[in-house]
Amino acid sequence: MSTPPQATASARSRILQILGYGLAVICLVWVLRDFHIRLALHDMANANWNWVLIGIIFDVLSYGVQALRWKFLLTPFGRVPLTRCTRAVYAGLFANLVFPLRPGEFLRSYLISNSEGITLGRVLGSVGVERLVDLVIATASLAVVSLFVELPRRFKRAADTLGIITLVLLTIVVLLILYLEIKLGQDSSEEAPKVGGPHLPGKLMGVLSGLHAIGTAPSFYPAVLASLLMPFCQCVALWAMMRSYGLNLSFLAAVVVLLVINLGVSLPNAPANMGAYQFFCVLGLKVFQIESNTATGFSFFAWAALTLPFVFLGFAALLRTGLSFRSMREKVSGFRGSEREPVSSP
Repeated sequence: MSTPPQATASARSRILQILGYGLAVICLVWVLRDFHIRLALHDMANANWNWVLIGIIFDVLSYGVQALRWKFLLTPFGRVPLTRCTRAVYAGLFANLVFPLRPGEFLRSYLISNSEGITLGRVLGSVGVERLVDLVIATASLAVVSLFVELPRRFKRAADTLGIITLVLLTIVVLLILYLEIKLGQDSSEEAPKVGGPHLPGKLMGVLSGLHAIGTAPSFYPAVLASLLMPFCQCVALWAMMRSYGLNLSFLAAVVVLLVINLGVSLPNAPANMGAYQFFCVLGLKVFQIESNTATGFSFFAWAALTLPFVFLGFAALLRTGLSFRSMREKVSGFRGSEREPVSSP
């Protein structure tokens, strides 16, 4: 007997959740293996809260910039108000805080698709473009930082591997856009271009059309500029947290640590990146010879300070979208299935 698709998707989701929670536990065991909580509490008590406030402000601002970038990327499909993009982004962050496996990307895509009448595939495509641009910027930033900061040999090898992967992905995307540009040029003489074409399925052609629309629109360039501002704000936020905790590291060191954290938390993980954030934060700080107990204490301190504001901001944004916590949970559960039923307006 064949297994129903929904059962297969549910089993896959459970496996990913178990994997995420398992990795979180392993990460926490590793960072806490020689942790002295009394020393960490002493360091936290002596933190400079002015710097903490600066860090929180810049971190919150970075996601406002992300909403602005998203608005630019969605421009080819409609004029989406910045307020709705912002609410969707913060609601998605809230979903990532309370559910494993980062379902917030799907939730915010659903909210914009539902409110603006843009197909979910196009909105998800814009999120994919975001991730690709972020990967390119992260790789370029790491290359620039390596010119000024002495990094371990293993770290440099990992950076080289990441650069090669990014270059391959970017080449594929550019070739796909060029292919579609040529195809649209060939079809321009016809009265009504076919959606699927003779060689590509209709769904794939739809994805390529959306990618082509985003990549060739004039609004793509301000989106790239916003993509540069977003990680800058996050670097300032993390650097301010370092200053508040008494870690006298340079701004470039904060860039390296943030890159390590962001790459690490992109893996399947527990809600709010618990465990993964601490592990990769400590890993990044060890590059700069920060003592283990200090690095672990800072990882929990920075995680709490930079996460707590989004619990309140995200929940408020969720309520403004018209969803309750229960309805959000139902939507998130639906996203995990491979075959999603149409959703109604909230």
